[in-house]
Amino acid sequence: MSRPSESLALELSVEATWHEALHRFQETARPHALASVVGTAGSVPREPGTKMVITQEGVYDTLGGGTFEYQVIDAARQALRHEESGPRLEAFALGARSGQCCGGYVHVLIEVFAGADMTIALFGAGHVGQALTKLMAPLPWRVLWLDSRKDAFSTWAHDQPRLECRVSGDPKTAVAALPAGTHALVMTHDHAEDRDLIDALLKRGDCASIGLIGSQSKWSSFKRRLRDAGHEQNALDLVRCPIGISQAKGKRPYEIALAVCTELLTLKPESKRCDHRGIESQTLRRVFTQNHRMNAPAGED
Repeated sequence: MSRPSESLALELSVEATWHEALHRFQETARPHALASVVGTAGSVPREPGTKMVITQEGVYDTLGGGTFEYQVIDAARQALRHEESGPRLEAFALGARSGQCCGGYVHVLIEVFAGADMTIALFGAGHVGQALTKLMAPLPWRVLWLDSRKDAFSTWAHDQPRLECRVSGDPKTAVAALPAGTHALVMTHDHAEDRDLIDALLKRGDCASIGLIGSQSKWSSFKRRLRDAGHEQNALDLVRCPIGISQAKGKRPYEIALAVCTELLTLKPESKRCDHRGIESQTLRRVFTQNHRMNAPAGED
């Protein structure tokens, strides 16, 4: 049984509450943003603590509606489009910036979650593939598990929120359906299928990495055929074979799976480092000072 792409997200109805949506998107490592009203002054649509979840496809719950809410949604979706993550504090004056006549002031904390750290496409549900998916399932990765055999997948796999089982069929079609930037691992039950998959992956040219299970002699045989198919040496150099960290020993499926999973951790992109993380202290001081002045009795400074 295969699971359609994004089906877990689409199971949510538009009436879902923010906490239902947040749980689902956190569980499935899908990109989303949580918008929270953290400060208000004057007449405003909703009170502090009100929350809303935003994705590129939907909005769950409400901060009160109107132009103000559309601006919050737009700010969150811009951050999602640029794959940004972390918190940001936005200020909305209801009457000027938001085109509303409430006359109040709202501060909204927008927390952006970029989704899975990596997307892995694992071709093959043999012994190593079975062991590897169990190692990857708890990690914050999106795993696409593909096999040309309908009955190859473990029954437990269909209940893993970040693991999607696909019956692959034609290698070209299966590879064409992968998202850009995927880390591809090829370990099917058939060498000819492995070679066709490597050929299709190299022709795409946008994979983050390509790994092939097997020996150096297997890869030497593949390279000859792939060169004949028109692939240049610089493209062939992108394929790792054998896969797994070179220091690892052992040929048991679980041992190979551990070596491959460890290698994937070395390929994980580094987080952007900066001296300031989260919302800068100057921004927070400015917000708190502004809120104090707006809520102070008349004549009090």
